[in-house]
Amino acid sequence: MTRRLAHVAKKVGVSEATVSRVLNGKPGVSEATRRSVLTALDVLGYERPSQLRGERARLVGLVLPELQNPVLPAFAEAIGGALAQQGLTPVLCIQSAGGVSEADHVDLLLQQQVSGVVFVGGLFAHADAPHGHYRLLSERKVPVVLVNASAEGLGFPCVACDDAVAVEHAWRHLASLGHERIGLVLGPPDHVPSLRKLVAARAAAALTGARLPEAHVERSLFSLEGGHAAASRLLDRGITGIICASDPLALGAVRAARRRGLAVPREISVVGHDDSAFMSCTEPPLTTVRQPVEAMGRAAVELLTAQIQGAAVPPGELLFEPELVVRGSTAQAPRG
Repeated sequence: MTRRLAHVAKKVGVSEATVSRVLNGKPGVSEATRRSVLTALDVLGYERPSQLRGERARLVGLVLPELQNPVLPAFAEAIGGALAQQGLTPVLCIQSAGGVSEADHVDLLLQQQVSGVVFVGGLFAHADAPHGHYRLLSERKVPVVLVNASAEGLGFPCVACDDAVAVEHAWRHLASLGHERIGLVLGPPDHVPSLRKLVAARAAAALTGARLPEAHVERSLFSLEGGHAAASRLLDRGITGIICASDPLALGAVRAARRRGLAVPREISVVGHDDSAFMSCTEPPLTTVRQPVEAMGRAAVELLTAQIQGAAVPPGELLFEPELVVRGSTAQAPRG
């Protein structure tokens, strides 16, 4: 008990006596200090006294699939900052291959009695993935917001970049440069944002009087290595312009072209998606479609806090407009 008091007191920056008063429900402590002590108790993994267990913590789960894609830490920073402005503390949960799953994280967050959960790019975006843990959150009436397009039937509010507009921007850009053989590198077959991009690409091709053959579409895991492998297959088919579903995939495509001795952008043009950190510093600087990460993060937190405060939030999707950022990885199509 003494060790717990000292640990929590040090975390919050108050005396052990103040922590003791909070844990025993005694007066003489401000509401702000009381909340800070209870939050520290949750963060440090200590069990609340029984009389305090009915209260939800001022904690919010922030669940991400990984941190290697630089747009995900950007979302974490934007959402975490917006939560802090609301007096909420984010609990960052990262999935690991063969380790802690998204469902495991949900179980832990429920034990901590979090005020809500924000998922960024999780299993909700995969139609064939297990979704039982989302239904559990719904049954427990825990406020939830999803960031990026979700599979049908989950019933949570969602904040997303408009994938159709993103592909339209990229396709028109390459077509305006004279590219006729345009290929796509997308995520797995059940990945909803990638499915939307595919539909939009087919529509964009039709507007130019062309058709997008299935052979010009490759699917991959979201990684540089996956982009390299998928782009290599497209290069075998004579593609001159490649639209990728993420910046790491695009960097993999640039590497695939260079491994074949092809110059980017003189012989192969590549467009990414996200405009994540340092894409202006690559060689060549990457043409990409920018997600409005800050605006999307703020909107996700606004939707979450509205639910926490008891407001009815519809389960629809809030779409944000992307922006094409033209840099040095795209150029006129090679002649012939």
